[in-house]
Amino acid sequence: MSDTIIKAARNTSNAPQGLGPYTQTVAFSHYNNIAAQLPVDPRTGKLIEGDVKMQARQCLSNIKAIVESIDHVMDDMVKLTVFLSDIADLDAVNEVYREFFPGYVPTRTSLAVAALPLGAKVQMDAIISNGEGTYPQAPCALVKLARNSNRAPQSALSTQTVAFSHYNNIGAQLPIDAASGQLVAGGIKEQAAQCLNNIKAILEGIDVPFDDIVKVTVYLKNLADLDAVNEVYTTFFPDSAIARAAAYLPARSVIAASALPMDALVQMDAVISHGDGTPPQLVEDRHNLVIRARNTDKAPRSPLHTQTVAFSHYNHIAGQLPVDLATGKILTGCVKEQTAQCLNHIKAIVESIDHVMDDIVKVNIQLARIEDLEAVNAIYTRYFPDYQPARTVIAVRELPAGALIQMDAVMSNAESTPPQA
Repeated sequence: MSDTIIKAARNTSNAPQGLGPYTQTVAFSHYNNIAAQLPVDPRTGKLIEGDVKMQARQCLSNIKAIVESIDHVMDDMVKLTVFLSDIADLDAVNEVYREFFPGYVPTRTSLAVAALPLGAKVQMDAIISNGEGTYPQAPCALVKLARNSNRAPQSALSTQTVAFSHYNNIGAQLPIDAASGQLVAGGIKEQAAQCLNNIKAILEGIDVPFDDIVKVTVYLKNLADLDAVNEVYTTFFPDSAIARAAAYLPARSVIAASALPMDALVQMDAVISHGDGTPPQLVEDRHNLVIRARNTDKAPRSPLHTQTVAFSHYNHIAGQLPVDLATGKILTGCVKEQTAQCLNHIKAIVESIDHVMDDIVKVNIQLARIEDLEAVNAIYTRYFPDYQPARTVIAVRELPAGALIQMDAVMSNAESTPPQA
C-alpha cells in the first residue's frame, strides 16, 4: 500500500474473548468494525442461561463494553445487524434494544438464520464511527448524519441512512409500500422491485445517485427466488448513462434467511459511497473521488456484481463461493476444501489490487452447517496466522448450488481512491 494509515485491532477483557479466531474490533480510518457478539458472559466464557431478552441484553452489553473500551459511546454506532434463530423473537429483542438506544437509533438489519454459534438465540454485530481516525490521521470532529425520507418506510427502531465521513450505510429495506406501511402486493419480483425502489428513494432524499452504491446484500427467504430477483435487479443496475458506459455493478452478497420481518420474501441493505463527506470534511466532487470497481480472472466473475469495489479508505469484496475456476462449478470435497477455495478467491482478489490478507478488517461467513465451524477455523487460521480481522459467522438454510460455505470481506484501503492523497 502507498500510505501509512494504521489498522487498530483491539480486544477488551470486558467482552468475550477466545470464542474463535477473530478480533473484537478493528478500526481503520473513520470506522470501527465490531465482530459478532454472542450472548456470552465474559467472566465465564459461557453462553448465558435465560430467554431471548436476557441473551439480547448480553449481546448489547458486550458491544457496549467493546465500544466503551475504545473511548466511544453507543451513539457512535452507524449500523447494527441482528441475527435471530427464530424471527418470532424479534419483538422481545426490540424491547431490550430500546434500552440501549433510547434516542438516536442507527441503521439496522434483522433476519432469522438457520443456526448461530453455541446454539445462541441471538447474535449482533456493528459498525462504529471513528472520528479520530487511525494513525497518522489527525482527530476530526466529524458529524454523523442520520436521515429519513417520507418516500421510504420509516421505523422507530432504525434510521434509514446514517452517513459518516465518506460512507452512507442504509438499513435493510423490506418490500413495504411507504404510503400504506404494508408489504407491497404481488410476488417476489414485486417485492424485490419495492426494496430497490425504497433504497433509491432514500438516496434521492439525500441527493446521492443510485450508482454510488458500492455493496448490496440481498436476503432471500427462498433461494429458488434468486433468478427472479436477478431479473429485477438488472433493471436497476447500472442506473446512469455513466455507469452503463462503464458497465458498473456494485459488489454483492446473497444470503438465504430462514425468515424475514413481516414474513417478507426479500430484503436488501446497501453501503453507499459519499463523496461529499460529512462536516467538517471538504466537499469532494462525486465524480472525482472515484469508485474503483475491479475484477480478476483469478477469481470467479459474475455478470451481476463486481468482485471488489473500492471507495475512499475501504474495499468491499463480494460474496465468494467455493467455485472451481476450471469448471465453473462448486468444488467437490469437504468443508475444509471449500473453505480454502473461498479464501483463495478472496486472496486472489486482494492480491490483484496490490493488497495483502492482513489488510482485511472484517470477514462474514455463511455456513450450511454450524457444526462445520471448527473445521472451517482450522483452515481459516492458515490465512490469518497472526492478526485476525473482526468476524461474523452464521448458518443459513441453504447456499447456491449446494455449497457448504460462502464468505465476503471488507478491506482497508490506505491509498484511498483519487483524488485523495
